[in-house]
Amino acid sequence: MDIKGYFDKRNFFFLVCGVVAIFMFYVPLKELTKFSLHSMFYSHICLIPLVSAFFMFTERKAIFSDLKYSYRGGISLLIIGAILYFLGRKLHGQLNQNDYSSLMTFAGIIFLNGSFLLCYGARAFRAAIFPLLFLIFMVPIPVFLMDRIIHVLLIGSAAATDLLFKLTGIPYIREGFTFHLPGISIEIAKVCSGIRSSLALFITMVIAGHLFLQTGWKTVILVLAVFPITVFKNGIRIVTITLLATYVDEKFLTNSFLHHSGGFLFFIPSLVLLGLILWWLRRTEVQG
Repeated sequence: MDIKGYFDKRNFFFLVCGVVAIFMFYVPLKELTKFSLHSMFYSHICLIPLVSAFFMFTERKAIFSDLKYSYRGGISLLIIGAILYFLGRKLHGQLNQNDYSSLMTFAGIIFLNGSFLLCYGARAFRAAIFPLLFLIFMVPIPVFLMDRIIHVLLIGSAAATDLLFKLTGIPYIREGFTFHLPGISIEIAKVCSGIRSSLALFITMVIAGHLFLQTGWKTVILVLAVFPITVFKNGIRIVTITLLATYVDEKFLTNSFLHHSGGFLFFIPSLVLLGLILWWLRRTEVQG
């Protein structure tokens, strides 16, 4: 058999494995898609496979330059994916929709990664590690972990708001996540935690680090910078809306575009700041 035929056979086998994976996880993935379209946390999920496919295509020469079956590693991941799948089926009635979708989607991604490793080998798997692992962003964050992330963001946002109120010199009293100002009180709720913009910035910086940085620890610095910038952005937004409601019109707090849909106005400066950090990190690599 010539090389082309061997390559086509390999692709066909991977395609079969992919079809099997889709057949196994069709229902939970369909539910996941519906869930992501109506969730403020997971509106990005439908874009993740497209981004992964883009990187797989643009890096195809490096990925598929040396192909070899990897039976031990590939079959091991296939078995793990299958076990997680049947575990999810067994626990379906005990899990909420978010955690059930999380487990089943994770099982599907493990199975797909195992199929790739089995068909194309360890070297190709290492070359494709970014687009393959990037699929993990399709997995909804389990509720217990999401609650902790939101709580940390609330603590950071409250601290940033507290600092900014002190800088303005406006008298206020703070009680946890609640701030009492003259004639008005505000509470930093979960919807004000910035979790949606944090996820968007986090994923964007992961992509940017892969595209523009060569050093792993500098990519980590770029990704970690998302947290302080996000909480500071939240603090600016909260203080801005509160001051407008206090001194201009209370509707800025109760019924305004800036409060309900104006997040992108504060998201753009955050993206610019992270872009400057990326530029500096890349510059240090070039100089080095």
